[in-house]
Amino acid sequence: MGMLEGKRGLVTGAGSGLGRETCILAAREGARVGVLDIDPEAAEGTASAVREAGGEAIVCEVDVADASGMESSVARVVECFGGLDWASNNAAGGAGDFKLLHEIDDRTWSRTIDVCLKGVFHGIKYQVPAMLASGGGSIINISSASQFKGEAFLGAYVAAKGGVDALTKTGAAEYSARGIRVNSVAPGGFETPSLIRYFEKFPEFRDRTVAQHAMRRVGRPGEVAEAVIWLASERSSFVTGACLQCDGGVLVNSHML
Repeated sequence: MGMLEGKRGLVTGAGSGLGRETCILAAREGARVGVLDIDPEAAEGTASAVREAGGEAIVCEVDVADASGMESSVARVVECFGGLDWASNNAAGGAGDFKLLHEIDDRTWSRTIDVCLKGVFHGIKYQVPAMLASGGGSIINISSASQFKGEAFLGAYVAAKGGVDALTKTGAAEYSARGIRVNSVAPGGFETPSLIRYFEKFPEFRDRTVAQHAMRRVGRPGEVAEAVIWLASERSSFVTGACLQCDGGVLVNSHML
């Protein structure tokens, strides 16, 4: 029996990268999955992979910055699956703009905050009532290790991700006694489309990025998915309000070695 056998969940930003791998692993662990993404073709690709893994999936096209879109997507997942047991708020945007703080325009700043922070708020806002009606659940928000130390050229993204952790702790304080655990996962550098774009713009930073990790490599999306699925499962039943660092040792790396 898988860790999420019979569980009903959803993942935002599920069309690629970490979200896609989370959906596939969830299916392998027995879950039914709502695949939410702003790109319907990418979402359909993930849903097909979920079905190939033996799982059941539905696709919802949604911009997480739009409250009504998130509300209707959660409602559709509940309607199709009969409830909601877990959710991963993974959708992100703005990580690929790579500008110094004084160069960031208001449009980029607002869009990044809208997707990365407000999108998580919208997720929690509509996932919580669905989970309360289902008898409880687990919400996992994707943060970033960069919010602990700052990151050049990613100011709006880092600021948003810092807000995600604050929102996570607040959610845990408010809902843990009612049976909903709220945690976050903070990845380091991972082989995702945004990191590939970063290296394309700044090829000289590839070796530096790898060297920032104590493990001397960047991660694979599936490694973050493992952390998310554990937090979604009952194996983490006494964990709430936590930020699980899945960063290859970015925060403990030493220049001495």
